Formats: sequence, structure tokens, C-alpha cells
Amino acid sequence: MTTLAERYTEVRQRIADAAHRAGRTPDSVYLIAVTKTAEPEDIRELIELGHRDFGENRVQQLVQRASMAQEWYDRARLLARSASGKAPFDPDKPVRWHMIGHLQRNKARKVADLCRLVHSVDSLRLAEELQQCANRLDRDIEVLIQVNVSGEESKQGLPSSAAGALAEQIDTMVRVHVRGLMTMAPYSENPEDARPHFARCRELFEEMRSQGYGEGRFDLLSMGMSGDYEVAIEEGANLVRVGSAIFGEASEHAEEHASAVED
Repeated sequence: MTTLAERYTEVRQRIADAAHRAGRTPDSVYLIAVTKTAEPEDIRELIELGHRDFGENRVQQLVQRASMAQEWYDRARLLARSASGKAPFDPDKPVRWHMIGHLQRNKARKVADLCRLVHSVDSLRLAEELQQCANRLDRDIEVLIQVNVSGEESKQGLPSSAAGALAEQIDTMVRVHVRGLMTMAPYSENPEDARPHFARCRELFEEMRSQGYGEGRFDLLSMGMSGDYEVAIEEGANLVRVGSAIFGEASEHAEEHASAVED
């Protein structure tokens, strides 16, 4: 049975290999470790291994896990800076949390206060709520527009044809900044089935980037999960959201995939 460290190392290697196949460098791809199936000690171990970007599907879990991770991180920093302590990690690189699941407007405040990036903005009303939260918190919030390129009714996200209009509206906001797109491919046992969906999202991403959305910082494409992240990287993803391949399988087959857009 493999350890968490071994699974993490394997995922990092597969990311590097996929990046090389796509003619890119491994450090051009950010791994978001999705903690849905993780135990608290798993998150701590991954931080000790040097990982910094974590994602959650549900707001309540995000709040709990971000608080736990920050408390442990702060204690470890104090220990590392004591006379006898030795840092198990770089204490100057804080943990960063990503909201990757469907976000209800009444929970936007909690996410705005904790997250490095919100991957799942799919309406003007949600963007406006995040803008209000950002004003109250006196901080900027970076977001991705979630697009439903597959057209599946079970998937959250805007139709591809509506993404440009939403990006244009977000660009009028002072505190909310659109950085790119996020999508999910339909669940399949065969990763190659995801390729045409990722390719369509990449085409949309490149078209929107060429149009100058995001004040010239439209540069993040979040695609790929545990079953298809290598294909996503080959098709242009620079953010991948990997959970069970690192932390172990969910209790029900494909649960990670199905719940990634549910709150």
C-alpha cells in the first residue's frame, strides 16, 4: 500500500511528464490538492512536504480545514524560529486555499476572507456579492469563470457563449478580478474522453485572453481532476485539481467528480 508521500510524488512526476509532452516546464502547472477525502494529519503532512495550494468543494469544510491548517502552520513557524527548532518547511510560504465548488451567495463572505482564488464564479450576482464582500474586507478577490463546455445539465457553469459577457462585467468591478476559466469534463473511465472538452475550453480561454479581459492578467486555466489531469495539462491547463490520487479514494466511486460542483 502506498503512502501519501509516495502518491504525492507520483502525481508531481506525472504533472511534470505531461508538461514536458506539451512543450512546457513543470513549474508552469500549479497543483491544487483537493482535501475532500483528506484527514487533518494528511493536510499537515502535505504542508510539511512543501505543498502550499489546497482546494475545497464545500464552504463549511473549507473554513474548518483552513483554520486547522493555519493554526498548525503558525505553531510550526514559531517552533522553526526558536533556538532549537528546525523548519520542516519554508515558513515564509503560507498555505493558500482555493474554492473549487459551487458557491452560494450567502456564503461568499466566508470564502472571500479565506481564499486565494475562487474557481467557480458562474453568475453576475455571485460576482457582485463577492465585490461587496471585498469592499467590506478592504481586499481584492481573484476569480475564475466556470464554464460548462460539455453542456451537461448536471454541471454548474455558464455556457461558453456567455463567458465573455460575464468577464466584461467583472472587469468593471474595482475589487474583483477575473484571472481565467475553469471547467470540468464529463466523468469517464477513459481520460481521453475528456480531451475534446478541455480543448474547447482552451480555445475559449485563448480567445478571451486575446481580447484583453482581466486587465491583461487573464492567464489561469483550471482543468483536470484525479482521473484526467494529465490530459488537461496536455491541452493547456496550468491549474489542476487533484484529490483522490493524493489522499485516497472517496467512499463512493466518482464521488469526488460529482461533488466538485456542489455545495
